[in-house]
Amino acid sequence: MSSGGYAGALEGSTDATGLRFAIVSSRFNSYVTERLVAGARACLLDHGARGEDVEVFSVPGAWELPLAARQLAAQGFDGIVAIGCVIRGDTPHFEYVAGAATNGLAQVQMESGVPIGFGLLTTENNEQALARAGGREGNKGWESALAALEMVHFTRRVGAHAHA
Repeated sequence: MSSGGYAGALEGSTDATGLRFAIVSSRFNSYVTERLVAGARACLLDHGARGEDVEVFSVPGAWELPLAARQLAAQGFDGIVAIGCVIRGDTPHFEYVAGAATNGLAQVQMESGVPIGFGLLTTENNEQALARAGGREGNKGWESALAALEMVHFTRRVGAHAHA
């Protein structure tokens, strides 16, 4: 599979057959996150995952995503898709929550070795959020699931390549 990559470059497959995925989603701004979850789930199923191999988990907000992802990474999932939506307000709360969730998810991914698709929207307003949740900007839930899927295969191939 190539999407404009370098000739001969090692890339991950997008075949989800036989893989288990966790989708963990924030309930805050659920009118957005529910659409992102639907996109992520559809992506995995469209790429061969069985319905029972895609489990959806819910947490209160984006702040809780890293802890949930850490717990799920320890449960043997092949990949995780983290879904959330933080919309800028009039206080610095946006930066704290978005930054902490982003850094926390990166840390979990690096420490566990389990790929995490980053489906955390950080937008200025509701219109931007909805545009990225199945609107004119596509569905970032779908895109983050596809990235997680590709990275599952990538990490396995690089690991096998290093031990060959």
